[in-house]
Amino acid sequence: MKSTINHAAIEQLLKRLPILKGLCEEHATCIIKDFSLRTAKKGDVIFYQSDESTDLYIILEGEVKASLVDMEGNELILATFGQGDFFGEISLFDGQPRSATITAGKDSTFGVLTREKFLQAIKNDPMIAIGLITSLAKRIRMTDEKLESLVFLDVSQRVIKLLLEISKGERNKEGYYKAKKLTHRELAAHTGASREAVSKALKVLSFRKEIREEEGYFLISPSAESLTVL
Repeated sequence: MKSTINHAAIEQLLKRLPILKGLCEEHATCIIKDFSLRTAKKGDVIFYQSDESTDLYIILEGEVKASLVDMEGNELILATFGQGDFFGEISLFDGQPRSATITAGKDSTFGVLTREKFLQAIKNDPMIAIGLITSLAKRIRMTDEKLESLVFLDVSQRVIKLLLEISKGERNKEGYYKAKKLTHRELAAHTGASREAVSKALKVLSFRKEIREEEGYFLISPSAESLTVL
């Protein structure tokens, strides 16, 4: 696929990223020139867990998901990333194989920086490392929160928590939160549950009037928020 954004737009997007914001103009311009472009179609795997690659990817347009997949094909979605987000940072730092599989959720364009270029950039200006470490700390907190949910919340609570996050606070006229509808398989992958458990949880939540489906959306009752409190 061909990217729909031009070089100037790419440069402006990269300069706004938290990991590059602290750089002086000269160093920011130099490292941006070191990025190469890569595109992917929806469904393409960017890299697999355990792959021997160490490049850093920044999403210029599109969306990806990071997931773990077992031998039976069961999937746990760790996170989704959109425009301006980066991925591949763990292998970038330690030089070890990939820790998760990354798949394009939409047609996407990436800026790609090799580990060698990144290490050279750190030598030129350590501020880029500080920006990346700050972003990593935020992700660790998000991972801790997801782990907490998997350990302490039941499937119904995990489903509600996920849908509230997807809604990003958007409500309809009745005050219900609106979350884009996901399949039972997708909900299972996001919540670490089986499809059967998710189907059962949705039936229970629907019976209790905590959730209902309407025109491609899940509508979540405001009262359901209390279910996610530990």
